[in-house]
Amino acid sequence: MTSEVVIDVTSAEVSIALLEDEKLVEYQTEKLEETYAVGNIYAAKVKKLMPGLNASFVDVGYKREAFLHYLDLGTQFGSYAKFVSQLSGGKKKLPQFNKAPRSADLPKEGSIQNSLERDQVVLVQVVKEPISTKGPRVTCELEFTGRYLILIPFGKKVSVSNKIESKTERARLRQLVTSIVPANVGVIVRTAAEGKKVAELDREMKTLVNRWQETIEKVYDTQKFPMLVYEEQGRILGLLRDLFNKSFQSIHVNNKQLYEDIKGYLADIAPEKQDIVKYYSATEPIFDHFNVTKQQKSSFGKIVNIKRGAYLVIEHTEALHVVDVNSGNRTQSENGQEGNALQVNLGAADELARQIRLRDMGGIIVVDFIDMDLAEDRQALYERMCKNMENDRARHNILPLTKFGLMQITRQRVRPVLDLDVEEMCPTCFGKGQIRPSILFTDQLESKIDYIVNALKMKRVTLYVHPYVNAYINQGFFSLKNKWQMKYGLGLKIAPSQKLAFLQYEFYDKRRNFIDMKEEVETK
Repeated sequence: MTSEVVIDVTSAEVSIALLEDEKLVEYQTEKLEETYAVGNIYAAKVKKLMPGLNASFVDVGYKREAFLHYLDLGTQFGSYAKFVSQLSGGKKKLPQFNKAPRSADLPKEGSIQNSLERDQVVLVQVVKEPISTKGPRVTCELEFTGRYLILIPFGKKVSVSNKIESKTERARLRQLVTSIVPANVGVIVRTAAEGKKVAELDREMKTLVNRWQETIEKVYDTQKFPMLVYEEQGRILGLLRDLFNKSFQSIHVNNKQLYEDIKGYLADIAPEKQDIVKYYSATEPIFDHFNVTKQQKSSFGKIVNIKRGAYLVIEHTEALHVVDVNSGNRTQSENGQEGNALQVNLGAADELARQIRLRDMGGIIVVDFIDMDLAEDRQALYERMCKNMENDRARHNILPLTKFGLMQITRQRVRPVLDLDVEEMCPTCFGKGQIRPSILFTDQLESKIDYIVNALKMKRVTLYVHPYVNAYINQGFFSLKNKWQMKYGLGLKIAPSQKLAFLQYEFYDKRRNFIDMKEEVETK
């Protein structure tokens, strides 16, 4: 299996597509003005204590307060609380973390009112983004994640990932890390550390310790709470950190600065792989070039086609996701109704595992498969689903089919489910149902070009249109495109874009900034 990442950077957002064997399996999009909350550490203030929930609400600067449960304080909270009180207490000298005293472990059966006070300053890390009407979920068990190691301040031991099966390798890694770990921290050795030398592990250890030290210094220097004191790496670098492996064939990005950042990041974690980062500079949209746009439009929405007429119906409610498997107009197989049901269900299991990763579906997922009479067929379907979910990084649990043919899946929910709207609203009537004559569309485009070139004085402009419209503009020896370039200058480029509706268009300047030229008055 080969993997490649395609990154589309616009003036408003960054979109990341992960392709496995050229098939879209993960997609994330992030507004540039928004921060990536999961992993961020805040110096927060306790606002409310809720004894009935054995939890508290803390102010991290969001419009909704964050939820902190007693069990998320961690066993080492007593040590944390003393050290944070020294940092935020206005002392003349910065307290040294490696000499910070330890307190007794927090009991698991304790109460929140005996552990926290109102207006107390605590260091918390976001583990779940705000979803719907809920604020973020936070923990006091801080973690600094690297490619090979996870640093845990005030931790007590060195743990090794259970996915490293070799007992000899586990013992070697534990011994190496124990020899380089500083005082007052614990470490989790990640699966990617298998086979690595002590020099690589030591280099990353120092990097993670420096991040923790910078966080401490920021709390000490600021004395203004709540405040963001440590920001997790951007979603792009975070995705590369967690997913990167030898199967990565290429990383394509259309932004020069991000291209340099990714190359620099790979220089640290895998110098031999720097050449797989490629800068994309063509006029054609990068997602169109790598067939991401078409896969997006066919993969999102309520109904997802599988093959041979079968399809999934995916519904999202506040409490859970519901998936219905339908055979559609599929013809019977040679093995009769039972064989047909098994084939449809196995195909649905393959597509469903992809859809779960692609949409980042979390919480409870209930799947209504087509009923099967044979116990061995139901077991085969369960095993197929488990195998398909092996590559999913999120924690999940799959239960066998019930007697009603339902499969229940729980999956870690970290951020809101991604639900792209693939329905296209008419861009020329804005949903009113009446448009100007289509034959005048090119005249409308030319008037926009004239305004941009002669009124706004822009000499280099790219116009994106639907591929069919692009073909019409380019048809013939003396095409409309050639006429416009002769009239308005060769700085005018016209390119197809699969994401646009039939009579939709977009203008961009030479820096790839969007030029808003759409006016609702055009429909009158």
